Amino acid sequence: MLIKRPPDIPSSEITDQSLYFSRREFMAAAGALIAGSAGRRFEGSVAAPGSTNRRAVEPSNRQSVDANDTPTPYEDVTTYNNFYEFGTDKSDPAKHAHTLKARPWTLRVEGEVHQPRTWDVEEILKDFPAEERIYRHRCVEAWSMVIPWGGFELGKFLKRSEPTSFAKYVEFTTLHDRKQMPGQRSGVLPWPYVEGLRMDEAMHPLAILVTELYGKPVPSQNGAPIRLAVPWKYGFKSIKSIVRVRLVREQPLNTWNVVAPHEYGFYANVNPAVDHPRWSQKRERRIGELFKRPTLLFNGYGEQVASLYAGMDLRKYF
Repeated sequence: MLIKRPPDIPSSEITDQSLYFSRREFMAAAGALIAGSAGRRFEGSVAAPGSTNRRAVEPSNRQSVDANDTPTPYEDVTTYNNFYEFGTDKSDPAKHAHTLKARPWTLRVEGEVHQPRTWDVEEILKDFPAEERIYRHRCVEAWSMVIPWGGFELGKFLKRSEPTSFAKYVEFTTLHDRKQMPGQRSGVLPWPYVEGLRMDEAMHPLAILVTELYGKPVPSQNGAPIRLAVPWKYGFKSIKSIVRVRLVREQPLNTWNVVAPHEYGFYANVNPAVDHPRWSQKRERRIGELFKRPTLLFNGYGEQVASLYAGMDLRKYF
């Protein structure tokens, strides 16, 4: 896909459902599943499983998620995901992530900034209250989820360190600790895990740092205590358990692009027109649904983010 680009853009990832749905909403969702339909509207509130803390998800917080998108159950979000630091099977993170110690935890911001800083995660939680959002989450294997992350804008966090005019990209690094993350004892990937965004992507309000899931602290298997969520990109871009954020002049060497550059590009924008070499990305199966649905360009967020890539050949910069 080729779209015109403005000159200023640089070239170059068992919940008790009665606590979540009302009885009527749950029955409607179950009926939609049996019928193989995704056509029911969710109009409830997000609550932590086992919690009485209910905060309504207002339309302004839904970030253009389709009205028919029903959030994926907590048990599915927390038991079926990729986090190779705990194993390569999608059930491994839930089995093994209990070894991760999410406290104490620090996050270092450095590089092309006027005010480098090491944050304690408790400072972050105090200074940046989580806002509830419901996001489509797309993996790279034709499956997807709709996840009510709680987080805050990455851009607002970066501004605290006063980026310099030389900052063109943001590099993120996951914790590297083979005792806490047994999957790092394998050579399946070069460790630590590294990801990156272009600066304008990082400053977009849809890019968030996540601290909560369903109103509770994000669990270890999903990237505790702080992770990234970039909803218009494939899941591997949303790096977990972050310990360092570095603003840099050159495009970072993100892990999957280094390991398999013919399969995983730096941008990783959801694009049904660009197939993975080993499977089609034209259609996806949402967890809990019987039938596949068409994959949407930019995961359905094109109205908000397409301008970031104006003029870029999205088949080349995949």
